[in-house]
Amino acid sequence: MNLQAANRPTAAETALIDAYSAQIGDLPGDGAVLGARDILFDDLKKAGLPSRRIEAWHYTDLKAQLRGLPEAAPVVTTKAVMPLVEGARLLELRQGESRENAGLEGVTVSSYAESLHSGTAAEALAARGKDDAIGRINGSFVRDGYVLTVAAHAAPDKPIEIQASQGGGQVHSRFPARFGQGSKATVIERHRNAGEATAFVTSVSDLVLDDGAEVVWIIVQQQGPSDTHLGQIKVKLGADAKLRLFVINTGGKLVRQEVHVVTAGEGSDFTLRGVNLLGGDSHTDVTMTLGHDVPNTTSTEIIRNVVFDKARGVFQGMIRVAPDAQKTDARMACNTLLMSDDAEFSVKPELEIFADDVQCAHGATVADIQKNHLYYLMSRGIPEKQARGLLINAFVAEIVEELEDEALVEALEKVISGWLDHHG
Repeated sequence: MNLQAANRPTAAETALIDAYSAQIGDLPGDGAVLGARDILFDDLKKAGLPSRRIEAWHYTDLKAQLRGLPEAAPVVTTKAVMPLVEGARLLELRQGESRENAGLEGVTVSSYAESLHSGTAAEALAARGKDDAIGRINGSFVRDGYVLTVAAHAAPDKPIEIQASQGGGQVHSRFPARFGQGSKATVIERHRNAGEATAFVTSVSDLVLDDGAEVVWIIVQQQGPSDTHLGQIKVKLGADAKLRLFVINTGGKLVRQEVHVVTAGEGSDFTLRGVNLLGGDSHTDVTMTLGHDVPNTTSTEIIRNVVFDKARGVFQGMIRVAPDAQKTDARMACNTLLMSDDAEFSVKPELEIFADDVQCAHGATVADIQKNHLYYLMSRGIPEKQARGLLINAFVAEIVEELEDEALVEALEKVISGWLDHHG
């Protein structure tokens, strides 16, 4: 099992091999889970980290950009912070380990480590497909997370916040969630570095929405300026199910967030709203694949990006409409503000349509702040920097204002404003 037999392993690939060899004896799991881990890591060793030669990774050459890894062991023990939204039910994950949590009405919560020890996680670990680097790394090393089950017709009155904090090192977590028929819930998946040491983080969320479920899932990524964050969320929508997914990226040195969605039931609806705030020399990639597999389904995706300094960003969006998926309505747009001559943003929208009775469209724009808008504010006594900040804030705040929860809107606007105050 030689990694890239024809090529010498990179420093990061060597570090992964060393980390797996050092940890295999104490990674949680029964025989089936450990067997699945070995297969995943064997595949990872044979394939190596993805490079630009793999089309899905063309704009994010992980083999070249991931120069090394921090030590595997936790660097510090982090402390929990207040939830993003006051009153949210907090599920803490510190250095990749779950904490005791109070029961939630209509919601069953358990440690993912229990699924590893009992073997019930083996099938999900082994299910990662071809060229799924994030799934392979996470499945090889994952130790804990949370398993959420929302009962049929349950509707928790407060958001559930999964707060994944670390102070550095290598951290790998997983969050399977199932939402029962007719249930309604809001879940915040928040990733943050509470220390100064560099972190290498992978996170995988697997969501299943049964018929008629309505879910708001919010990913807030606030890693440190030297961190690598590889995230993935996979979704299956039942009949008349509705998922509103919000992705907010405000940190990290090297970030890849994958979104993979399948509309498996008629009448299902998927909404993606993304905000990428990029500065320094960071690189952030949001890659989405969406399969409309059955008739009468809808989707809309809007991504807003603000890029400062020498930062680079990527949005790849693939929508595939199957032959049987008549009456599909799918719309996708990506809008970017480049705030520096050295800033870059690459957009790759794709449509594969195999049905003839559909409405599908995509579009992309790249621009700077309009000078007449800036002049209008400055002519009324607002300093230029403040005027720019107001215009940028309005550009991205429009996305989060679609949420119906006023407290949640205010919390996310605070995250965005805080980042813009620091970088703008």
